[in-house]
Amino acid sequence: MAPPPPRPLPSSSSLCSSGRLLPSFPALARLVGRWVQRPSCSLSMNGCAAVAGAGDRGAVAVRETRALPAAQAPRDAVGQLRAAVAALDADPPASPSGIIRIEVPVRQRGDAVEWLHAQGSLPRCFFSARAPLPEWPTLAISGGGGSNGNGAGGLGEQRQRPVSVAGVGSAVFFRGTDPFSVRDWRAIKRFLPRDCPLIRAYGAIRFDATSDHSVEWEEFGSFYFVVPQVEFNELEESSVLATTIAWDDSLSWTWHNAMKELQSTLQKISSSPNKVNNSTLQTTIVNLNHVPTKASWDLAVTKALQMIKGKQRELVKVVLARCSRYITDTCIDPVELLACLKVEGQNAYQFCIQPPDAPAFVGNSPEQLFHRKYLNISSEALAGTRARGKTRADDFQIGQDLLLSSKEDNEFTIVRDSIKKKLEMICDDVVVHPSKALRKLPRVQHLSAQLAARIRNEGDEFDILNTLHPSPAVCGLPTEEARQFIQDYEIFDRGMYAGPVGWFGGAESEFAVGIRSALLGKGHSTLVYAGAGIVEGTNPSFEWDELDLKASQFAKLLQYQEQHICLQEAENMGTVI
Repeated sequence: MAPPPPRPLPSSSSLCSSGRLLPSFPALARLVGRWVQRPSCSLSMNGCAAVAGAGDRGAVAVRETRALPAAQAPRDAVGQLRAAVAALDADPPASPSGIIRIEVPVRQRGDAVEWLHAQGSLPRCFFSARAPLPEWPTLAISGGGGSNGNGAGGLGEQRQRPVSVAGVGSAVFFRGTDPFSVRDWRAIKRFLPRDCPLIRAYGAIRFDATSDHSVEWEEFGSFYFVVPQVEFNELEESSVLATTIAWDDSLSWTWHNAMKELQSTLQKISSSPNKVNNSTLQTTIVNLNHVPTKASWDLAVTKALQMIKGKQRELVKVVLARCSRYITDTCIDPVELLACLKVEGQNAYQFCIQPPDAPAFVGNSPEQLFHRKYLNISSEALAGTRARGKTRADDFQIGQDLLLSSKEDNEFTIVRDSIKKKLEMICDDVVVHPSKALRKLPRVQHLSAQLAARIRNEGDEFDILNTLHPSPAVCGLPTEEARQFIQDYEIFDRGMYAGPVGWFGGAESEFAVGIRSALLGKGHSTLVYAGAGIVEGTNPSFEWDELDLKASQFAKLLQYQEQHICLQEAENMGTVI
């Protein structure tokens, strides 16, 4: 592969972050202030702490869920939890390690986003299911049916499974700067009992942990997961308010430490949900920058096409991305953005991951990486993009064009066949059905295929995650050649964008691909990410338009008004927000 073009030298007006050049714009500096300050709970203990054998210990000694009598409303549930925690503190377990969840069923169905909006503490997290897909493959193995994306199976079970989960505080977190490893996975799983299905660790993993970490992603590390101290589970017909305490003497986090921090967090919990405006953010874009510029994008795509069509055919496909920096006239609350995304996101996963003293990673991803329940695995292939039509006839014709496009079929087939081969390496009974169909979302439509399989033992879960990520849908093929091309030619840090985002549980886990996402947190600046697959037959300008289309859900919510925007495309503008 030819060496990448030399990067321009920094000018005197540039700042440097992790090897990336960050031009300073004086007018913008007045708008981009300090981090939006919110009270941070203690970091609690890092379950992946650098202690010899940290990931190889057995399960913590105490692992249980305690259910209290049902409450009529969330306000009543908060009082019950505080009383139960005080009683637990008066009669603590003698074990050196453990995790205990105390939950109060709430007869009313509450809104998890509104609950989260009422809370003021960090860290915080949110993960929402997508609607069941009607074309889900039927795998003739026990318990292998579809899922609503938060682990629901049959109708009765769905009523007891979360539609959305919102959490604050940290009972235990898991963060590291090295690539996510099987030892890290084991360190997480030791806190997650199979018979306590709602004790979960929510978080995300970097797209590429071997690349430079820029400052805006620094607090996320290479991976970040958290078991919340307090969480609100929105069910189909009711709700659950729960609190979790975790301790481990060997990680220097005793029962006393954990109880003190939990009681402090519980005192800050608001018992009343806070209504959210889910139709608009009441803000206007005043400045927009793209990295790369259109000219730089064309050069990178042209270089990729040369390699794809070259004699040695070093690449079959590569996915290149763009980071767009929106400066708005008001500061955006991540939870308000989440609420707006949720309105049009029935066929997508909504998520928000925000460590202490960090920006919030928020997204509305249509793409599942994998779902595991016991031995059963589901995954999907998603590639090829078109806009939705303005009329039913127009929409139908656009969909048919997508189905019949040879270029889009080539891109989609690469993704589907690669995922199938990866599953066959680890699983038995791999089924693909349908092999090609349209997935229609509010703004775009894609080609999709559903896959189901069965792993040989539950310990293969890490291999599933490690093998499926990164898929050709967000990286390319061959994987390492595509990853290297991205490192050489993309001039911003993807961070968690296009990486796995979701949750681990004891008997079940669910991950989406972190696309259609943004990073919010500092002043009036929001970073929006979008990518496009480059294969033989790609037109650079068409793919640039596809990036605009994929980012449009954010642009619309930010009240995109072109006449008010000062568009700047900085050749080497970095991504500090």
